[in-house]
Amino acid sequence: MPSDADLIKKIIKKGSKEASEMLIERYYDCLYCFLYRQLGNKEDSLDVTQEVFISVLNSIQTYDAKKASFKTWLFQIGTYKVIDRRRKKQVVYEELEEYHEGQTEDLLAQFVELELLESVNDYVMRFHPDIQKVFRLKIYGDFTFKEISKLLNESEEKVKAQYYRLVKKIRKEFQENER
Repeated sequence: MPSDADLIKKIIKKGSKEASEMLIERYYDCLYCFLYRQLGNKEDSLDVTQEVFISVLNSIQTYDAKKASFKTWLFQIGTYKVIDRRRKKQVVYEELEEYHEGQTEDLLAQFVELELLESVNDYVMRFHPDIQKVFRLKIYGDFTFKEISKLLNESEEKVKAQYYRLVKKIRKEFQENER
């Protein structure tokens, strides 16, 4: 199986459709899951996944393997697209038409979970985009602080501080709202 670097070279030098398809196939599922955890909506996640791959293929010549792995670069573009999407559009809950008898509790639990996700994401949107990136990469992308610091060209200590400050604010905000 060719490496990411080999596929990227083929795409840049030859415009290889086959290499593009292999790269997309390799990362599609993990990118989709990363985006879905942030957006909480199948349709938006599919749309943004497609937008990310279009952006990646259009700008692949700017990718620098010395700065970050391809996956990290891909997820960073995904993070930017999520921020853009959330700025432009309110998250739309999945259609309630899919409701079936006997699933009331499951549907209610899903709705509450989506509502909480929506609330947390709305709260996070109030902060500087750099802080949002740290939070999204850590929570939704499962990146380590070391990977995030390398990706954002920041010290690991600064990244940790931004993350933990935001988590503390989120806890405080949502504990106050529960009362």
